[in-house]
Amino acid sequence: MARKKGRDISGWLLIDKPAGVGSTDVVSRVRWALDAKKAGHAGTLDPDATGLLAVALGEATKTVPWLTEALKAYDFTVTWGAETSTDDASGEVLRRSDARPSAEAIEVALPAFRGEILQVPPAVSAVKVDGARAYDLAREGEAFTLAARPLWVEELMLTEARTDQADLHLVCGKGGYVRAIARDLGRALGCLGHVQGLRRVWSGPFEVADAIPFDRVDRAAQAELDAALLPVQSALDLPEMRATDQGAARLRNGNPGQVLGTVDYGAEVWVSHEGRAVAIGRYMGGEVHPSRVFVQP
Repeated sequence: MARKKGRDISGWLLIDKPAGVGSTDVVSRVRWALDAKKAGHAGTLDPDATGLLAVALGEATKTVPWLTEALKAYDFTVTWGAETSTDDASGEVLRRSDARPSAEAIEVALPAFRGEILQVPPAVSAVKVDGARAYDLAREGEAFTLAARPLWVEELMLTEARTDQADLHLVCGKGGYVRAIARDLGRALGCLGHVQGLRRVWSGPFEVADAIPFDRVDRAAQAELDAALLPVQSALDLPEMRATDQGAARLRNGNPGQVLGTVDYGAEVWVSHEGRAVAIGRYMGGEVHPSRVFVQP
């Protein structure tokens, strides 16, 4: 098999995605600009959404599950008076209402959307139905029903209320759809609603304030992008342990390796050696048993 071309680089690159660009398009452009062998992302943003998209390169792709599980924050605007086929402004209007909620009514409705809730994803979403993506079935006009899914909502706050719109701030766990929050809030208020604008402001340890604008992602700016790369372990909210020389060698081969430091027995940790990530694993009596091993040049 031919060896995949490209540079063998690893780390995280934070991108401020503009509206009108898909998440996979952002990843493809980052990979092209950096001439990287491997790239992926943690947490899809709708094409019309903006904000933080964390792109993992090389060995950092092994840490994507940890960022996927992390809390994420969004600022979004809901337009009242209409429900759409996509639950955002790009869809066809399905129903209209002349009712408009007061700021007080919105505040009263919000507690029902906090904590552990059940959420039905939008019909136009990447959720699979009998092996097919819901958005493909929706485009083909097929009838289907999506099951409600549990979602942890850490925070949902009203930041500004106007006659026809409201601005809100959401912090939620894995698998949340802001469009579904807008749709269900509109129904609860009896006025209908859909997302008019959506921006992801942070994801786990990463913030959009530290992200590079998408229009600066270019091969001509490769040196600048290289300098902006964050270490592989940046997405990990885990204790660090340091491997001995012998322990690092054993861990790199997928074997338990000796580490320095103290954490609770059985704790999940990441292991460094000479300042670089070596592995993720469980601490057991002076050694870490690896579940992920990083191969960095």
